[in-house]
Amino acid sequence: MQTRPLGRTGIDLSILGFGASSIGQEFRQVDMGEALRAVHVALDGGMNYIDTAAYYGRGMSEIMLGRMLPEIPRDRYFLSTKLGRYAPQHFDFSAKRVAESIDVSLERMRIDHIDMVFCHDIEFVDTKQIYEETLPALRREVEKGKVRFIGVSGYPMQIFKEAIAKADVDVLLTYNHYTLQNDMALQLVPLCEEKGIGLINAAPFSARLLTNAPLPQWHNATPEVRKVAAAAAAHCESKGSDIAKLALQYSVANESFASCVTGSANPDRVSQWLQWLDEPMDETLVAEVLEILKPIHNWIYTVGLPENEDPINEGGANEGIAKS
Repeated sequence: MQTRPLGRTGIDLSILGFGASSIGQEFRQVDMGEALRAVHVALDGGMNYIDTAAYYGRGMSEIMLGRMLPEIPRDRYFLSTKLGRYAPQHFDFSAKRVAESIDVSLERMRIDHIDMVFCHDIEFVDTKQIYEETLPALRREVEKGKVRFIGVSGYPMQIFKEAIAKADVDVLLTYNHYTLQNDMALQLVPLCEEKGIGLINAAPFSARLLTNAPLPQWHNATPEVRKVAAAAAAHCESKGSDIAKLALQYSVANESFASCVTGSANPDRVSQWLQWLDEPMDETLVAEVLEILKPIHNWIYTVGLPENEDPINEGGANEGIAKS
């Protein structure tokens, strides 16, 4: 599989990365054997990047990885995890918890170092602590050899722009912001290039919005957003294609992002993604789908503290449906 450089880290990531939230039963009960096989299919298919978090499955994702990673040569994969969020409403970005969380993650996954560690969903807290306490504490873990590179992850674009301007970060991980429906993450590209920061995209399907699967109960999409996305999916089907295939190909194709992360505990699904990447993207269909999705282009939803939210119409989002 093709790889791309991750900023100035010296790491080359596969253009598709494996998101390990699903194998931790974050979204549904899974068969453990099938879940582990999904990771093996990803690695055997050329995906050299695995992303997880202490939050996923409340530690179960890391524990599951710990059942297989010791058997895999360490130079076959790059690994990122996240800290600071440990339950839906439990956040602890203190320096003390940083050191503890790194050691717990290393023990769970049975490895001796982590390639990247992200401060997880920092829009939910006062970001001043992230810059003054959390990231400096993480940098000390780098000095100890337990971590190689550090950064932040989350949803609003504002938190990334602030981190780039105020903090010493090596990498950023953004989700739901470079898809067929939302391209706001492009705002970060020149800022990251200027400072040599590695930029990773995640969630090309926008939590199933850009698939034919039913949306989960917790999805934030408004009725209008659901209606327009369904129309785009139906158009793809009428052309003998699948909107999920187009969504994956589209997000992966942009060379400004080192990798695009998505995950599944279903090995057949992972195999399907690998097959889709070997097929050419239908540029005509892409143009047609983008036109259908125009009414919800850059629609975003409210998440985190109000001071960390993006302005309603930033990036061209349509007034009235820009947030849920």
